[in-house]
Amino acid sequence: MEGIRRPYGGRKEESATSAPAALHSSQRQALSQSQLRFAGLLPRFASLGYEGILLIPVLFIAAYLFLALIQTARTPPLQLLFRFWLLAVVGVYFVYCWRNGGQTLAMKTWRIRVARKDGSALSTRQASARFFLALCSLLLCGAGFWWGFVDRERQFLHDRLIGSRLYSTK
Repeated sequence: MEGIRRPYGGRKEESATSAPAALHSSQRQALSQSQLRFAGLLPRFASLGYEGILLIPVLFIAAYLFLALIQTARTPPLQLLFRFWLLAVVGVYFVYCWRNGGQTLAMKTWRIRVARKDGSALSTRQASARFFLALCSLLLCGAGFWWGFVDRERQFLHDRLIGSRLYSTK
């Protein structure tokens, strides 16, 4: 694919094995450590903020679907069910994106990709554990995210615990 021009950009495309962003979910090959660069803290926190903005319409649609089916969420059991529904929708969104391609929309915008230490895609179990641990971190005032400032590789605590890394796709 070397030498092929992009229709809008005019730049040459890189070969599929030279950049982590070019990997498809069917290509579960591991990349050498020399080809992987950690994403910086600033783009990761910017991506996190942008993710919060992008989740608003996802939550709006999920809430609409729930309330259209249930009609009301005025009783405490239905309110609890509603909250679990929204949490499940967000969880499915993140796990699906991290499992299939390693990027959410915000991560694509900031050119960040989550993967294992060797560059291969996360398993469903790892992606689910990453979501659960990140959620726990948010509930603890973002402690696992602030961990990135003291970690030797600038990784968030949930990434350190499950063995994933955030790589730059630039």
